[in-house]
Amino acid sequence: MLLALILIIPCAVALGAVISRRVAPWLTLVGALVVLGLAIVSALEVLRTGVLRAALGFFTLDSLGALYLLLVAFVGMTAALYSISYLTARHREAGEIPPRYRQYYPLFNLFMASMLAVPLVSNLAVMWIAIELTTIFSAFLVAYEDRAETLEAAWKYVALTSMGAMIALLGILILYYGVHRAGEAVSWFGLVRASSTMAPAVLLIGFVLALVGFGAKAGLVPMHTWLPDAHSQAPASICAILSGVETSAALYMILRLYPALARNPGIAHPNIWYLVPGLITVGTAAFLVLQVTDFKRLFAYSTIEHMGIILTASGLATAAAHLGMIDQLFAHAFTKSFCFYAAGLATLALGSQRIQGNRGLLKRSPVVGWALLLGALAIAGAPPFALFISEFQILRAGFSAGEYVATGLLTVFIVLAFIAILYQIGGIVFGEPDPDLEAVEAAPVQRLPVTGVLALGIAFLPLLVFGFYLPPPLSQLIHQAAALLGGGA
Repeated sequence: MLLALILIIPCAVALGAVISRRVAPWLTLVGALVVLGLAIVSALEVLRTGVLRAALGFFTLDSLGALYLLLVAFVGMTAALYSISYLTARHREAGEIPPRYRQYYPLFNLFMASMLAVPLVSNLAVMWIAIELTTIFSAFLVAYEDRAETLEAAWKYVALTSMGAMIALLGILILYYGVHRAGEAVSWFGLVRASSTMAPAVLLIGFVLALVGFGAKAGLVPMHTWLPDAHSQAPASICAILSGVETSAALYMILRLYPALARNPGIAHPNIWYLVPGLITVGTAAFLVLQVTDFKRLFAYSTIEHMGIILTASGLATAAAHLGMIDQLFAHAFTKSFCFYAAGLATLALGSQRIQGNRGLLKRSPVVGWALLLGALAIAGAPPFALFISEFQILRAGFSAGEYVATGLLTVFIVLAFIAILYQIGGIVFGEPDPDLEAVEAAPVQRLPVTGVLALGIAFLPLLVFGFYLPPPLSQLIHQAAALLGGGA
């Protein structure tokens, strides 16, 4: 009943939001807080029992699923809080309420329900349906402002990720066939148990199709082109979810296939299938950050970079690298959501999200200036933030394993992205305003949305604390998840 409630609550809140637009924002926030509480209880129960099962095995939650569930619930809660006054401020700036405002909270809750379903359902085909539902519900939220640019970004998002979904479905069906033929249940546990006896060709073909299909959703190069467009046009609250946890949902599917590949004796060097696309993705994103002209797009390219780092860490194929990989996945979620919350407030303060021409944010709005700077430092991997710890773990594991070429390239790409991000954001925060824009700079700064600033502060807490200290239950959950992806069942 506990696992089912996590899905029932956002669906019930979506219905309530349809009935009353007035109470929809606060009802959504209350529902998100309850879901976060249930996710914490579920994670603690997983630590106690190992695996939670419900509804005759339809719902299954293990350590990796529990960790991802916590991330989705936390980012969803802060996004719900952020949305309340942020959307009002956006409407005030635009001078009118977008026609999709009434649809925002019902779609928000259905979007959250579909993402929460990914770690909860056990059947691979049902999990694919949940990931495809995230696209359907979030596409309308990307096009929230109903402008030509937002509609184009939404259609591009739907077209590319849906094409990927069809390819991924074919891969899932091939894996479904292999697992069913081995006489196992079609779940992650069944796949791992069946993998050692499956024909290598069946397993490898299914994996490659899943890698390409889910890779489009995760923003892996070259299927990444929808991601910066969608993230630059969607409201900041939706960008935080898209970038923080939705792209990770597709990567979650890819990562969970590694134990199956590693256990099949007929597949030599399974880690190469993770290492090569991971490095290509990191390298491409690092160079793209150098030429970006929009700070929301900059954070989008940073998401692509992090998806590549996680995939590369999986390909390093050591216990230490897998621990760093899970730390990276964990830290990316709350760090990237904080970055987009700061970017949304910076857009309100500056009146634009362009990098060129926007200078002196620290003078214009000190709170937003410091938030954007801290977000840039954290997402670039500067100490003492959590992403620095995870990236250091991954690089140390790679060099210790003798993967000098791959780890050396990864180091170069990470340093390049670090320099590019801080150069771009540093200009916005510390740069001198353009003399030709004195009239704009002299204009009064729009009052910051209260719940937006509050959500920014809440999102900053794990960003600050987890760079120094991980509570023992959370640390234990991360270690168990890393062991699971290293080949454990």
